[in-house]
Amino acid sequence: MTQLPPGYPVLAEADVVLRDGSVCRLRPIKPSDADGVRRFHAGQSDESIYLRFFAPMRELSDRDIKRFTEIDYHDRMALVATIGEDIIGIGRYDRVSEHSAEVAFNISDHYHGKGIGSVLLEHLAAIAQSHEIAEFEAEVLPHNRKMLNVFSEAGYQVSRHLEDGVVTLHFAIEPTAESLSVRFAREHRAESQSVRAILHPESVAVIGASRRERAIGHQVLKQIVDGRFTGRIHAVNPGADQILGVPAVASIGEVEGGVDLAVIAVPAEAVTQVVVECAAAGVRTLLIISSGFAEVDEEGGRRQQEVLRLARMHGMRVVGPNSFGLINNDPAVSLNATLTPVIPKPGFLGLFSQSGALAIANLDSAARRNLGISVFASAGNRVDVSGNDLMQYWVEDERTHAVGLYLESMGNPRKFSRVARHLASNKPVIVVKPASATYGAPPGHRVRKAKVKPHAFTAMLEQAGVIHCENVHQMFDVAQLLVHQPLPAGRRVAIVGNSSQLAALCADNATERGLEVVHGPVAVATEATAQEFQAAVDAAFSDEQVDSVIVCFIPPVGALDQEVVDALRHAASRSDKPCVATLLGLRGVDEGGDAAFLHETGEVADDAPRQAVPLYAMPEEAIRALAAATDYAQWRDKDKGETVVRDGIDRWAARALLDRVLEEDPEGRALTTDEAHELLAAYGIDVWPRYEVATADEAVARAEEVGYPVVVKSLSPLVRGQAMLEGIRVDLHDELAVRSAFEALDRRLAPMDANYFVVQRMAGPGVSTVLSTLEDPLFGPVVSFSLAGAPTQLLDDIAYRIPPLTDVDARELVEEIKLAPLLMGHDGATPVDRAALEDVLGRLSIMSDDFLELSSVELNPVIAHTSGVTVLGADVMIAPAARRIDPSARSLS
Repeated sequence: MTQLPPGYPVLAEADVVLRDGSVCRLRPIKPSDADGVRRFHAGQSDESIYLRFFAPMRELSDRDIKRFTEIDYHDRMALVATIGEDIIGIGRYDRVSEHSAEVAFNISDHYHGKGIGSVLLEHLAAIAQSHEIAEFEAEVLPHNRKMLNVFSEAGYQVSRHLEDGVVTLHFAIEPTAESLSVRFAREHRAESQSVRAILHPESVAVIGASRRERAIGHQVLKQIVDGRFTGRIHAVNPGADQILGVPAVASIGEVEGGVDLAVIAVPAEAVTQVVVECAAAGVRTLLIISSGFAEVDEEGGRRQQEVLRLARMHGMRVVGPNSFGLINNDPAVSLNATLTPVIPKPGFLGLFSQSGALAIANLDSAARRNLGISVFASAGNRVDVSGNDLMQYWVEDERTHAVGLYLESMGNPRKFSRVARHLASNKPVIVVKPASATYGAPPGHRVRKAKVKPHAFTAMLEQAGVIHCENVHQMFDVAQLLVHQPLPAGRRVAIVGNSSQLAALCADNATERGLEVVHGPVAVATEATAQEFQAAVDAAFSDEQVDSVIVCFIPPVGALDQEVVDALRHAASRSDKPCVATLLGLRGVDEGGDAAFLHETGEVADDAPRQAVPLYAMPEEAIRALAAATDYAQWRDKDKGETVVRDGIDRWAARALLDRVLEEDPEGRALTTDEAHELLAAYGIDVWPRYEVATADEAVARAEEVGYPVVVKSLSPLVRGQAMLEGIRVDLHDELAVRSAFEALDRRLAPMDANYFVVQRMAGPGVSTVLSTLEDPLFGPVVSFSLAGAPTQLLDDIAYRIPPLTDVDARELVEEIKLAPLLMGHDGATPVDRAALEDVLGRLSIMSDDFLELSSVELNPVIAHTSGVTVLGADVMIAPAARRIDPSARSLS
């Protein structure tokens, strides 16, 4: 392996998805790139060279090459974009003043229009900010429209000045709401396009296609052929002329016309070479059905990483390995690249699963329910394409109206939260993540172990508007309602049945799930006619106070009368209110399952969603699904707020402090009290002084300094910043009282070693709270809020959110805990200043988002009172920066 140059920033390396869905590699330039830079320059047109250098430099001198490739990675930085061994773009900056740098780009003529300049700018800006550069400037010729657009379309506020035929641009590189919006929009378009290339291929090649019927290659080729894929099908097998009527070739390189999707079904040890051959043949995407990778052993793990490296090196996306396959039910595609011939009919639910066994169960369950799907994908070991990528695609896929994801593990929860919130703003997102997957991941999945408590995951889903289900059965219960019924306008429900006991049970269950019964429960007579039943149902739908209707009907004898079915169908079809039903004894609809749909025609949907009544085996299932749909509808309609911003923040001061500490202690450490206060002050958080004392005399001196009333505390370093072991308040100016307090604590804790004592001014009356952040290896920064003390710890009553927060997120953090009434005027008390609490939470979230060196920050206690907050304690732990899973510039994790 080539030795890296001094100071080479490994964390600046990244794989990124370009505008057309292909992948390129970004990395810092190295002296060994000299020949590559020469080849890159030699391949540029005269016009491109002139636009970059303002002169016809047909060749670069050795001095130029040395200057370009030998940099310090601090004041002078350069990134190269590569595909394979070729450099396709170069971006660089050179510091010109303390906080400003000149930036320049050169993109290969063969790769214009792919967004390479934009992504280089994004990454250079993120790197520059970490080196205290706040502004970029650039010189561009007026007719270089492409480069001018790179700057003007990035979302920065760009100023321009034309002088001597050159346009000089200046802009601050600190992220703004507009620049972040541009970044996320570009990421969405690129990743959506990359998935579209997988799901809408014009040509598919099965590598490892076999004549043996039991062979995986034979099975997947058979499903593609039998599914009537609309594109070109190719079989790759060196020992056959044709398989299943498909002409066979010896290697992927012999396929004429190119291949969009290669389905790989060869032994694991042969996959690496196949990927190399696919790269040479220009294959765009890979679906690896083969198993025998990281799910098996360490050698398989190394093989899996090599497959990923080769694929990304050559610009290809990968589904798998160990994938069950893909389905696209769009009639224009009709792709069934799986191992099963039994798939759900075309419909409007997008499905994502990870393991193959669960994929089979998911598809079978959907088919039994007559629940049609638009797209299905199994990620297998999820080495590359994940649920996040599929969600990016589903945002704009008109054939997908709701999404279900079965997640055994999650590689990038921070990005999941962001992408899911975007998708859920327009389409329901239903997630199943088994409790057994909370602390571990299936073999083969690349996952970092989380530090945060398990319910932080649930809080993340709620923040993103995701519907969280416990199992696949519940997921489909919710899906069949959301796909076929309108969203509830509110929480008010009507209940109609033909059993008073069953109707009462429904009412109790609805109330327990936060629904409000405003109509009924109405129970018609058991022997009521279909007309009487329809009149009761019509009345429920017609009630203006009702938002949703729940129907439960038990036939008195034998099977359900078809007239009753028709009555419900007729009533529901004329209303825009959702309806769920339990109709026991229904005949002729979905004979293999426990739920189905009633349509006006009595048939399942074809090419467009119809208003259909979802049926459930038990009323509890129907009501649980309706409550989930109602919660989602209210989340979608509510004000999500604006991203938190705060005045009075000095990022440079905080950056300088962290750099200074890490230079002294490269492994990281707890900040001293003074350092912690200085860091927090840079973000507008003032902490009351707290002085450590070793003797009674020092305690008296500090009490005089801070002013009475004071509190003398004894804390143990073993739980420092987490629990006050003992504290004595001294209200009046009394030296003897302070001395006595110190000595009393010293005596009580004498058997315990390594205690320390502090003196601090006593805050006024209020509610003691704890505000914290944690840099989690999996989630990234996580902000939490709770009340201080044993009740919170015993009840685990802590609220969590993932930054960046909106003002609504900050408010909900305070409101969400069970003990929140103590802050809001419980039992006649005056409410605390919640706005002040939310302000500190906002500042803390911004700081944690800005610096991944902040391993943990705890403000404890923060006294909330009627006219503000008082921060009495702060503990900060810092550690060397590691790569955040969802970094500040676009990158595939």
